[in-house]
Amino acid sequence: MVTRRAFLKELIVAAGIAETRGRVGALASPTGAIAVPRQIKAFCIDFNWVHQHGKMVFAPPGHWADAFPAKHVRWYEDLGVNVIQTFAVSCNGYAWYRHGFVPPQPGLQHDFLPGVARLGQKKGLLVMGYFCVGANSKWGRDHPDLSYGAPTTPHIPYTDNYLDYLCRSIEDAIRRTQMDGTMLDWVWNPSAELRKNCWLPAEQRLFTQLTGKPFPKSGSPAGEEMLDYERKAINRCWARIKETRDRTNPRCILWLSVSNMADPSIHDSPMLREIDWLMNESPDMTLYRLGRQMTGRQTRMLQNLVGWSTDNVTKFLTDPKHHTFDLYGFAMPRANSLPLPVKDYLSQPVDSFTGPGIFSINDRNIAALARFYRELPV
Repeated sequence: MVTRRAFLKELIVAAGIAETRGRVGALASPTGAIAVPRQIKAFCIDFNWVHQHGKMVFAPPGHWADAFPAKHVRWYEDLGVNVIQTFAVSCNGYAWYRHGFVPPQPGLQHDFLPGVARLGQKKGLLVMGYFCVGANSKWGRDHPDLSYGAPTTPHIPYTDNYLDYLCRSIEDAIRRTQMDGTMLDWVWNPSAELRKNCWLPAEQRLFTQLTGKPFPKSGSPAGEEMLDYERKAINRCWARIKETRDRTNPRCILWLSVSNMADPSIHDSPMLREIDWLMNESPDMTLYRLGRQMTGRQTRMLQNLVGWSTDNVTKFLTDPKHHTFDLYGFAMPRANSLPLPVKDYLSQPVDSFTGPGIFSINDRNIAALARFYRELPV
């Protein structure tokens, strides 16, 4: 039950919402590394997805191209984050910064990621830029011989040509945007559904290149042969990304989001041992514990709380054993490129955001997360 004093405190904070709470941001430590907050409080306004014709698809190029960096940083600051996760290149394959190796979002009105990085870092916030490793609609359309089309699932084999493109993109973003790190997502092989009719000749050659074996005459590897190939493909992709970061800026944080820690293609992989930050995107805490078992000593382990239709953030945050977790959430914005104003989340009870749709579920969970991030009663 929320007391009268607690409710009044929420209203006062909502009125003076620009107040900060001693966040630690992108400052050099004595060793030259980026100083990471004692407890990570991260969020992402998700530019990857939109609702079209009753289903979720990748946002078309140029969607939200009018996003204004100062308004976004202000929203994140209001929420109480100390880590902003925004976008370098989103799933549609276009960049959120200008004059780079990857073409910008069509109609991009502001140099978005550099602007967010500059303004966020002035406020002591870390700023991370996103890359979708296994899916890129632009690459799929531009290279039909190297991709299983451009669906909204992982569709790109990790050929030499694609890894060259991906790593050049990451290097360019690190150099141009001054971001503190990058989130890597969908580090998966193409789905079985896309390969069911026939493997691309390019991926057949990649199979032989990585395993030293002829591609099976049956038309598809199976069992241990398949797993061996997929693990080798992911491990090589990770090694290329890590080498690119180490060569370009070893201070840049590499952050991996994983939706299924139990997938055998990443079990006990070098990627999980060597990554700086590892996040369990799933609400399943057994997967969080599994991921924790596979990380290196240097790895920070995060739990995602917002973005899935099954999330119950209030229940999670009111459990004392979760109070020191490193946390994250994501949500698709409204038409103005932002979620609701944070004062709206704080001035109404959490359970007043009702409804079964993803917007209502996210709003309800953002309202709870905002209270926790700002050290208010949940």
